[in-house]
Amino acid sequence: MQFWKRDSISRPQQAQGPDGGRAPRRLRLLLVDEDATSRAVVARRLSHLGYDVALAESGFTAINMLVTRPVDIILIDMGLALLPGLTTMRKIRAAGLAENACFVMIGGRNDRVSAVDALDAGADDHVVKPFDFDLLDARLRHLCARAEQVGALARHNAELDARIARRALELGETRDALAEMQADRARLVSSIQALHDEIARLNAARN
Repeated sequence: MQFWKRDSISRPQQAQGPDGGRAPRRLRLLLVDEDATSRAVVARRLSHLGYDVALAESGFTAINMLVTRPVDIILIDMGLALLPGLTTMRKIRAAGLAENACFVMIGGRNDRVSAVDALDAGADDHVVKPFDFDLLDARLRHLCARAEQVGALARHNAELDARIARRALELGETRDALAEMQADRARLVSSIQALHDEIARLNAARN
């Protein structure tokens, strides 16, 4: 396995955030391709575009890497021989190794069937070789931004569900406390009435 990581982002517009603060986090990408030359070329170009790139020469290698290495994007060549691309994606998902990652399958320029198969299998996108790297960069960042929005919405919904559950528990406790107070009041009223009755009986007996 290989890793490509640059110490600084070469694109001037990524040197700092839109408000002049820290630059956005570099996206972590795993490329799964059996062609060594293709892996090297793609890794070098994507590294210059601001990605931290890990390389795997097979689906089995990718699965082993993901056990300890979280990623944002997984680029998988549809033409993998040892473990087919779609099978690799399914195994990664079944193992829960990249629940928050975007899966992008790589096919040939004239292979429309592979694009349909990839999307039907649940891939987030399908791209073709040779790459237009500026377009690839835009599509990958769009996917990650959308995934982040979906994740943020899911977290917000989970927090809202937790708040509702806590509120329901609090209301249940309040109802129990109110019921206990009402029972105490009923017992107090009964005691007062019994005392009044006893006083009335004593007065009647005295007379």
